Amino acid sequence: HDSSHKQRKKVITQAFSREALQCYVPVIAEEVDSCLEQWLSCGERGLLVYPQVKRLMFRIAMRILLGCEPRLASGGEAEQQLVEAFEEMTRNLFSLPIDVPSSGLYRGLKARNLIHARIEENIRAKICGLRAAGAGGGCKDALQLLIEHSWERGERLDMQALKQSSTELLFGGHETTASAATSLITYLGLYPHVLQKVREELKSKGLLCKGNQDNKLDMEILEQLKYIGCVIKETLRLNPPVPGGFRVALKTFELNGYQIPKGWNVIYSICDTHDAADIFTNKEEFNPDRFLLPHPEDASRFSFIPFGGGLRSCVGKEFAKILLKIFTVELARHCDWRLLNGPPTMKTSPTVYPVDDLPARFTRFQGEI
Repeated sequence: HDSSHKQRKKVITQAFSREALQCYVPVIAEEVDSCLEQWLSCGERGLLVYPQVKRLMFRIAMRILLGCEPRLASGGEAEQQLVEAFEEMTRNLFSLPIDVPSSGLYRGLKARNLIHARIEENIRAKICGLRAAGAGGGCKDALQLLIEHSWERGERLDMQALKQSSTELLFGGHETTASAATSLITYLGLYPHVLQKVREELKSKGLLCKGNQDNKLDMEILEQLKYIGCVIKETLRLNPPVPGGFRVALKTFELNGYQIPKGWNVIYSICDTHDAADIFTNKEEFNPDRFLLPHPEDASRFSFIPFGGGLRSCVGKEFAKILLKIFTVELARHCDWRLLNGPPTMKTSPTVYPVDDLPARFTRFQGEI
């Protein structure tokens, strides 16, 4: 399992190279802009942010990670059905192992089977398309890379493994980013002076004025947006989408006077790690400026871990960072908004989300700061 995991991770990593990310920028911007226009059309009645952000991130993950156009392929209804199936599967991840109708496990497995059936349709269509087109250049999605990797090694395609990898990519590619994007809307809505500084940075790069409103984003300009990067880091520090992770001790070791035997499962908490980190002062405060000055590398390596750490850290972290940057840019230059219930209560199951789904009202930003 370990060698196949390493091999698969190596292949998927190619889908997150800088060159690949550059290809994804216009796709992400297009989806985000389309979504924000829908939000702006809701007017006074407002909307529930979290479910809407989940659908947006799901569409982006389908297009970029699996190379599927969900709207073109089967329409909004089928897309919504898939999103709901993922939610059902996620809700029942930690169910009791009782497989009877109405049990959590039964509902979770049923949802997973629906997801796998839909994904298999997409995989078969992609295989036919790749065989017809032959080897092509351009950007390749993660699913295409996995298929071509099997062909290059002369292996028979393992449909079950492809479905499993696709499900993992979709889960990792939309659940966590939806959580982070919802937290960004929350903090920028609660701290208008931070949103003001975001817009000042955009203005300094010529990204805010009306004449340049449709300027195309690219990796070079996104990498220059340092303050927005700090806002994202601070959001991930306070509200990491995933609360923790699991590891297995490869050898017996001692930690703070306690012996951890080889083979034991170890759970680490991302939230508690951030809370306990000495490099951060006034830890409860939302203050993106804390990241403007770099922390010593040896101190920050294990103090800020929103994407986990070590060899099994999140393979798509650079994709997530770019996605969240584009989302923040487009949000700040197109929208003003008000959180209708004030600061939300957050819950974890299995990612962090607002209990009230974050009702908000969006209006068009007039471009003046």
